[in-house]
Amino acid sequence: MEEEVVTPLRCFGEHHKSELFTDDNVKTVTSVEQKKVECSVQEVLNMFQENHKIPQPTLLREQHYVYLKRGLRYLSDAYECLDASRPWLCYWILHSLELLDKPVPASISSDVCQFLARCQCPTGGFAGGPGQQAHLAPTYAAVNALCIIGTEEAYSVIDRQKLLEFLYSVKQPDGSFVMHVGGEVDVRSAYCAAAVASLTNIITPTLFEGTPGWIVSCQNWEGGLGGVPGLEAHGGYTFCGTAAMVILGKEDMLDLKSLLRWVVSRQMRFEGGFQGRCNKLVDGCYSFWQAGLLPLLHRALYKEGDPMLSQSSWMFEQQALQEYILLCCQNPAGGLVDKPGKSRDFYHTCYCLSGLSIAQHFGGHDFHLELIIGNDDNRLEPTHPVYNICPEKVTQAFEHFRKLPVPAQREGAGNTSNPS
Repeated sequence: MEEEVVTPLRCFGEHHKSELFTDDNVKTVTSVEQKKVECSVQEVLNMFQENHKIPQPTLLREQHYVYLKRGLRYLSDAYECLDASRPWLCYWILHSLELLDKPVPASISSDVCQFLARCQCPTGGFAGGPGQQAHLAPTYAAVNALCIIGTEEAYSVIDRQKLLEFLYSVKQPDGSFVMHVGGEVDVRSAYCAAAVASLTNIITPTLFEGTPGWIVSCQNWEGGLGGVPGLEAHGGYTFCGTAAMVILGKEDMLDLKSLLRWVVSRQMRFEGGFQGRCNKLVDGCYSFWQAGLLPLLHRALYKEGDPMLSQSSWMFEQQALQEYILLCCQNPAGGLVDKPGKSRDFYHTCYCLSGLSIAQHFGGHDFHLELIIGNDDNRLEPTHPVYNICPEKVTQAFEHFRKLPVPAQREGAGNTSNPS
């Protein structure tokens, strides 16, 4: 019987410690915190190596499943602060479960549909909870959650006519969107609007007039995108802006090479995970917000005919990211975390697993390569890099809603928000 081939782990290589941060004997608040994080990561790695003859990381699949499944029915008092984010909790948990290839009972799926229906506002869009104000962020989360469920009951929850009217009500004259009527402008809202509109087939000729140009104005000298023009580049905003441009077919308007240079510089040399901004600490959630940008950029550069693109991997260290998530971000009782020493939550569970999926899968339907660190049981389902739900659920939603006509914009259903 042949012995199983074991991939040597980068973090236990002889040169790994040479990647530790050097402050050149000039201490700052940032450098002190960076060294603390590296120390905590090293402690985790040392303990793991001591306890394993052949150190190979294991995805705690069953523990995560138990944690997530319980969260669909029961939440502790600590989640009271997320009362205005309840569709997000549905999405984070459902997406994590689909990545783990764990089914959700039909009765629970139906209960989620009924709950999200109560979050839908009479004027269109979804709120963070029943009786609250329509907001683009929970609208995105609710539509994603319903597409993950993917049943006729789930699709029928979405009032597409009212949703279109809500999107017009938060559209601004310069092409940007506010998060809610009278709310703030930032690039997240453009992405949320583009994502839900494309998934549900409600894009009209005028809905995204001016939006690509406004998103381009958010790209700054660093190469990444800020929340609004003139702000510091940030991983979450950069993903949202880039993904929105991909949806709208305008990604070539961005400076792709500058964007690529910025995002690959955000992977931490010692930890292996990603930071969200320059001189910030590693955070598990950026495993998706930053690593998820690389498939988008890869395909955009492929469309431009770039001859230097790899045919086997994304343009980041996929093994290093997998090692960080599997060794440093898993809570032994289930759920994933920001970094060692932090508490588990559904947000980081969702985006750590999403980033792990990106790092495991290269290519698309026609051409697919896998790099699985550890046992094959560590394999997650692929995730769609634009919508962050599984690709077959995206295809299924497209097929369902493409059969329905695009709603007409009703007279007077334009911008009613405060332009300030």
